[in-house]
Amino acid sequence: MDMKLTLVIILVVLAVFYVIYMRLIRCRNKVQESMADIDVQLKKRYDLIPNLLHMAAKFMEHEKNIMTNWQK
Repeated sequence: MDMKLTLVIILVVLAVFYVIYMRLIRCRNKVQESMADIDVQLKKRYDLIPNLLHMAAKFMEHEKNIMTNWQK
């Protein structure tokens, strides 16, 4: 009887550790996926900076033309 009870306890403990391990793996994968998503968003923002600077330069040129033409 003691042998069967010990075996059942060992199996239950192993099952609990397995479930905990799988949850930890799932959480780790979610964190890695989230970090990858953040990296993608930051890369997109970084790639948009030159376009933003180009648009600002065009706007400043437009404003300069308006001011010089207004004074004439």
